[in-house]
Amino acid sequence: MAKNRHEELGLTNEDVLAIFETMVRARRIDERMWLLNRAGKIPFVISCQGQEAAQAGAAYALDKDKDWIAPYYRDMAVVLHFGMTTRDLMLSAFAKAEDPNSGGRQMPGHFGQRKNRILTGSSPVTTQLPHAVGVALAAKMKKEDFITFVTLGEGSSNQGDFHEGMNFASVHKLPTVIMVENNKYAISVPIAKQMACENVSDRAIGYGMPGVTVDGTDPLEVYRVVKEAADRARRGEGPSLVETICYRLTSHSSDDDHRQYRSAEELENEKKLDPNVTFAAYLKEVGVLNDEILQDIEDRIMKEVNEATDYAEKAPYADAETALLHVYAEQGGNE
Repeated sequence: MAKNRHEELGLTNEDVLAIFETMVRARRIDERMWLLNRAGKIPFVISCQGQEAAQAGAAYALDKDKDWIAPYYRDMAVVLHFGMTTRDLMLSAFAKAEDPNSGGRQMPGHFGQRKNRILTGSSPVTTQLPHAVGVALAAKMKKEDFITFVTLGEGSSNQGDFHEGMNFASVHKLPTVIMVENNKYAISVPIAKQMACENVSDRAIGYGMPGVTVDGTDPLEVYRVVKEAADRARRGEGPSLVETICYRLTSHSSDDDHRQYRSAEELENEKKLDPNVTFAAYLKEVGVLNDEILQDIEDRIMKEVNEATDYAEKAPYADAETALLHVYAEQGGNE
């Protein structure tokens, strides 16, 4: 029997099954969205496939009942752990009035849900990092017991928002964790043409914070480093930069074809690194997962996905008269 790594991290069998279930749920929702897109039923998909381990491992290291998160557009597993439902995500994909992110006004992947402390994101990449840093500043000023967690792709780490946010967070020793999901491509631009340093985490030293690079296909390793960073933030020791090395198993989005800039050999090799497959193998090796439990997880999740798809497809769109809601200040204050 393999060495039981998760218990060494303080995780129970139930904990790692929950992490795995979140990974499977994110994958099955994502796969359904691709089918719906190709059938002409939803307009756009930006995929989490291949990055579920980094997302679920990190999310599980946080306190979902008090921490605030600023996820980027691929972070389906993160928002699922923080309380978004399969139905919520399908309503967003179909751009229906009940979409909790924006009432059908935003593209899919632009998460935002106040009740689950998910800060609203927008299309310009990395803008969520200064937002997360600002909320962390509020935590420090008000002496409130929470941290913020923000994610982005490695291409986003070349934007000004990244550097300004990193610098401000470090200067003011703010309670935040910054996680880069490095899938090696900024749309079609390979990492060698994005930056001259070897790792995104090498940039941390310039801002006086710890930086670590970790295998993003291993949810237990990601849990370990994010937990350390979160604990550090809670102790008042400031921000950390975590880089997770991931592999994007799909094109950048449903409007892209990665076969135009990635070789067939590269794509085939990355399939072997599918974190959902490798983590399932670990769980089976240590006796936490078996075929019966796996089938139960798959059956429950597919029932959820089917019901959510049917509900969202039949749900009404927003009335045209509501197009300008939440654009301008309205009489009555905090509406």
